[in-house]
Amino acid sequence: MDSAILALEDGTVFEGRSFGAPAERSGEVVFNTAITGYQEVFTDPSYTGQIVVLTNPQIGNYGTSSADNESAQPWIEGLVVRDFSRITSNWRSDTEARDFLSKPGIPVVSDLDTRALVRHLRSRGTMRGVLSAIEKDPAKLVEKARSIPSMAGLDLASRVTTAARYTWTDGAAPCSPSEVMAAAAEPRFHVVAYDFGIKHNILRRLVHSGCRVTVVPALTSSDDVLALKPDGVFLSNGPGDPEPLVPQIENVRRLVGRTPIFGICLGHQILGLALGGKTYKLKFGHRGANHPVMNHLTGRVEITSHNHGFAVDPDSLNPADIEITHVNLNDNTVEGLRHRRERAFCVQYHPEAAPGPHDSLYLFDDFVKLMSEGK
Repeated sequence: MDSAILALEDGTVFEGRSFGAPAERSGEVVFNTAITGYQEVFTDPSYTGQIVVLTNPQIGNYGTSSADNESAQPWIEGLVVRDFSRITSNWRSDTEARDFLSKPGIPVVSDLDTRALVRHLRSRGTMRGVLSAIEKDPAKLVEKARSIPSMAGLDLASRVTTAARYTWTDGAAPCSPSEVMAAAAEPRFHVVAYDFGIKHNILRRLVHSGCRVTVVPALTSSDDVLALKPDGVFLSNGPGDPEPLVPQIENVRRLVGRTPIFGICLGHQILGLALGGKTYKLKFGHRGANHPVMNHLTGRVEITSHNHGFAVDPDSLNPADIEITHVNLNDNTVEGLRHRRERAFCVQYHPEAAPGPHDSLYLFDDFVKLMSEGK
């Protein structure tokens, strides 16, 4: 197989073998520590603009299944792995992982020392990079890496949002006959969901909790949202820096106090900004499926799924108005907050668990309770 090169902006170069499309892509190089769920990572719009390093040593061994897609297409710029499996073995698989990424032109580099790469990113922080299965001159790739835009300041939500409003009706379903899942609730509430890069499993969980869901583009005005007569508004995950999303933040600010609000990931950051807070970029972000989070409301530790590179600054929040409800036990970053008087709350992590544990699924029920109190 042909060689492929990953070049970082600091001049560090890693070489491996090309397993994906014969292409060249650039972006922020990040790593994810989840043991499983690579297809959900590929198709999560929050990874737009990023080359993803997966720390699990073998990727592709269980193929891909159309039922596990988090959006209509893969969004990662490129993939870096230790071993890309040539063999697929899974009764649910309908496409090999290699073909799944090759068809949309996404390059993959395998046989690369991912442990050394991740240690480098942990000590130096995430950085810009170029993954190429075409260019063989490392110096040229390093120069390209230094010329691409930084993630800080980028509005990527506008790139991934839906172009038109639509209704979502599919609920959550068990992956196999052995999976135990509670019955879906009757649809009692109408939720308008802002699409900043929304994942399908969030929509499935909203439906499963008893919601009729209308998904709207990221720049939909607050007046147009209220005209849909929602029982609640959901703020989705998404890619990029939250601070440039000034119109979206202003729309959410106008909705606070007028309807129950629930936000996840980028939606959490947008709500934090709408409530007067500030955000900042993390050194290497949180991306994985086993991050411990302390729930201050219950005193319990939840094992949670993460994918974010920015966080809300706790010192920027007015404690008279905002209560911090969840904190990351690895680095004490804010993982959840709520308004003390208005019906608005959010979490930084991913309770929809795709991939990841189900410790935090109760948050969808909490949203339903808020809407029920409103009625």
